Amino acid sequence: MDTAAPTAEDCPHRDEIPMLGLGTWKNDDPETCATAVQEALEMGYRHIDTAQAYNNEQAVGNGIARADVDRQDVFVATKVWIDSLAYDDVLETTADSLERLGLESVDLLYVHWPARTYDPEETLAAFNRLYEQESIDRIGVSNFEPDQLRAAVEISEAPIVANQIECHPILKQPKLRAAAAELDLAVVAYSPLARGDVFEEPTLREIAGDHGCSPAQISLAWLRQRGVVAIPKATSTAHIYDNWQSLAVELSDSELERIDGIETTTRCVDPAFGPWN
Repeated sequence: MDTAAPTAEDCPHRDEIPMLGLGTWKNDDPETCATAVQEALEMGYRHIDTAQAYNNEQAVGNGIARADVDRQDVFVATKVWIDSLAYDDVLETTADSLERLGLESVDLLYVHWPARTYDPEETLAAFNRLYEQESIDRIGVSNFEPDQLRAAVEISEAPIVANQIECHPILKQPKLRAAAAELDLAVVAYSPLARGDVFEEPTLREIAGDHGCSPAQISLAWLRQRGVVAIPKATSTAHIYDNWQSLAVELSDSELERIDGIETTTRCVDPAFGPWN
């Protein structure tokens, strides 16, 4: 493995979304969260992902403000929770998100789940209004199944650019990745390390040993080389750096195929309101 530290310029983009970002789910201690965001940005990350439901948007905003990185160089994404997807609630809660983040706009706003108060026409009309007002630069969805994804793309007047889903070598999501490719959307992978399960997967461990790196880096490299954006959560400097070093890992075609062939399937995020249930 190339041991030179990657820089921000080394992080590729897919449709203007940096391919490696910092996830902040369950990073709800304000100082820990702000420090992680600051360290990640100053290390070279340019993509930060949060959500209303994470209860850490203010801490994320503090980390962005503290980092020695221009705001225009940071791709910030947040999500509207399932209780707030009625038209007026989308507008009100997004304004609240921007205030907590300390930003005039976000680069990407997601529908967090197609559940509870989600109504395709009403919800997406509100997202379109925010897009027209330039409060958001891009519209995304999260946890959408293929038919829901196609319907949303058809209904929304403004383009939908991404579907954020759980995706990793032990939940490869071929149908959702194919649907996104069909619609020319980015796939953004949350839980790209399967909440740590990738560290125990034999194929990933073996390939990691061959490269002299961690199984986490192999998982992230596989996603990147398969065209999937990854947003691994990390709070410690060591884990933030280890994930960042995945940009220096290049897997061979045979290694990619070995990972494609992993038969184990594990879904880590499976709420009762998930559209697959």
